Amino acid sequence: MESSVLGIHHITAITDDPQRNIDFYAGVLGLRLVKKTVNFDVPDTYHFYYGDELGHPGTILTFFSWPGYPEGRRGSGQITTISFSVPESALPYWQKRLAEHNVRVEGLTTQFGEQVLSFSDPEGLGLALVAQRGAQQLTGWKQGPVPAEYGIRSFHSATLSVTRAEATKKVLTQVLGFRALSEEGNRARYEAGSSDNATLVDVLTVPGERRGMESIGTVHHIAWRTANDEKQLEWRRKIVDAGLNVTPVMDRVYFHSIYFREPGGILFEIATDLPGFAVDEAPEELGTHLKLPPWLEDRRLTLEHDLPAVSIPSIQTDVSRGEQEK
Repeated sequence: MESSVLGIHHITAITDDPQRNIDFYAGVLGLRLVKKTVNFDVPDTYHFYYGDELGHPGTILTFFSWPGYPEGRRGSGQITTISFSVPESALPYWQKRLAEHNVRVEGLTTQFGEQVLSFSDPEGLGLALVAQRGAQQLTGWKQGPVPAEYGIRSFHSATLSVTRAEATKKVLTQVLGFRALSEEGNRARYEAGSSDNATLVDVLTVPGERRGMESIGTVHHIAWRTANDEKQLEWRRKIVDAGLNVTPVMDRVYFHSIYFREPGGILFEIATDLPGFAVDEAPEELGTHLKLPPWLEDRRLTLEHDLPAVSIPSIQTDVSRGEQEK
């Protein structure tokens, strides 16, 4: 059995405006839209996946579209910040870029010796860019609007905000195999796996904080990586043995999933690395077609008619734009 989960597989949040979501994450942050599909459980709504060139595990940010839902509330029992890694020299570029796009920036701080630029997306979702040593060795999406030398590489970490942290920490360390690294104030950092990206999670203890409300602009769940179906079943048995309620294995086409809630109320998933996003779409065409699972193909015409039309922003890097303006 794996000694720990392999790190973050993906994180899923909630939006109510599909086009605005694409404009921000593909057009401003420069992530690749690697899959345009529907929520398999509520198929009359979109499910978008963003990531690097192929949507490798550890780079995948996804969104459920919940049109008409109220604005959510950040609070305890939630993932309150999603952090991405960028090269150490990239933050001045990002400060300027975010300002040019009128993004709500909360400021530049230092956490565990790394510079962190915190901001929010148009719907209030908490985000951060971390100047991570070694990030320049990783490869992000090179054909987006952000020059490759500054681009987002992968997840850096996620912040779990809970009122009583000990039970959450116990699940992380004793069930999922995370290792305690260090603490700063009410923030404790843990690491899983041995990869060079997307292996960190912070537990923020917030006693007395009001419970968050899951809706627009909040995180729905975080998924941890496992190598394959066999390893996933081993994790499922371990979770059951720990006394936690866990779902059967669910086929998400691009990976297989199991879900459970940790004691602080945050929804966890364990997802397999395979089969990946090229299973139903050529790598060069990722994100350009509406893809449906086999059991929904008979509804394609209805879904294509009912879903709002969306488009990927015209891509022009800051470098090429500058050359044209000379």
